[in-house]
Amino acid sequence: MAKVFLAKGKGLRVENGHPWVFRHEVERIDGEFEDGDIVEVYNFKNKFVGKGFINSKSQILVRILTRKNEEINIDFFRKRIQDAWEYRKSIGYVNNCRLIFAEADFLPGLIVDKFGDVLVMQTLSRGVDRYKDKLVDILVDVVNPKAIYERNDAKVREIEGLELKKGFLYGKSSTEVEIEENGIKMIVDIENGQKTGYFLDQKENRVAIRSFVSDKIVLDCFCHTGGFTINAAKFGASKVIGVDISDTAIEQAMKNAKLNGVESKCEFVVANVFDYLNELDDKKEKYDVVILDPPAFAKSIHTIENAKRGYKEINLRAMKILKKGGILVTCSCSHYMKPDLFFEVIKDAAKDAKKTLRMIEYRTQAKDHPYLINYEESLYLKCFIFQVL
Repeated sequence: MAKVFLAKGKGLRVENGHPWVFRHEVERIDGEFEDGDIVEVYNFKNKFVGKGFINSKSQILVRILTRKNEEINIDFFRKRIQDAWEYRKSIGYVNNCRLIFAEADFLPGLIVDKFGDVLVMQTLSRGVDRYKDKLVDILVDVVNPKAIYERNDAKVREIEGLELKKGFLYGKSSTEVEIEENGIKMIVDIENGQKTGYFLDQKENRVAIRSFVSDKIVLDCFCHTGGFTINAAKFGASKVIGVDISDTAIEQAMKNAKLNGVESKCEFVVANVFDYLNELDDKKEKYDVVILDPPAFAKSIHTIENAKRGYKEINLRAMKILKKGGILVTCSCSHYMKPDLFFEVIKDAAKDAKKTLRMIEYRTQAKDHPYLINYEESLYLKCFIFQVL
């Protein structure tokens, strides 16, 4: 087994619990290896740090699997998957949940979402992809699903030197799976929906709008397949307008509205949200509640400045079209947009919009997307709820 040695003064972050070893943190590698192999990691004093997957094609050279000098075998992976499943059961997330959240569940590069009795699986690192077939066997044994569907069409796999693919790995089911969340029904397209088909991380935040939408007119921007839209309608909104640039997402949202008997309350628009908000502002239209749940504007540290401008623009426009005392629910799912930075962008938007904000609540991702304090990347979703005065 090859040994990776951290450079002096470069390995403290990893030694303190972060699961990623970057190339620039490494002094040398002793021994031969192939990408995807398990290697041992040592600090510059030759002290054992952990074992993990290595991939020379990635800036993240090693992804730590364990801090113990233990054998990485099928029993190791079984224990990790069992632990992840027991945690979800302990917090009451059984029917629909993120079953495995990669490094946050100590399984780097592995994502598994559970939609009823169907699992959707992503193996996003070369190391974990080597174990894909064995991981499927373990998931079948531990969770007993009807089917496991592979959504390995994420572009990040190309960085790892992996091909893009999707399809059933175990069993068969419809690729449109009906789930129930917060008392509403949703059809999840596991084959063509974004990522694994549905954004489970917003489950608790969708419930949090309950107190603010009764008898209100709600604008849901970047509505995807209608999660916030239909929750708002079921929670008593008089009218909800869902806006998304994707024809496919809007078509699915309309199906979901009809499935829940709220189609008469819901109106869906295919549009660029930036342009749409500008048009509403020009028309002087006003809403009681505006929800902003955009995709990640900052996908790397190098795109932060552009992302700040994007977040500021949509928040400023949303504030302008809210009635006095209206509610703004604004989210960012980019890890690189840190909570303090996102808050400052919102404050800057409020200043330019000449609005005063009263913060009602600050929320993060659902509990089935756990956050490890030594791995700050695992905390990525921010959700602020403001009253706009």
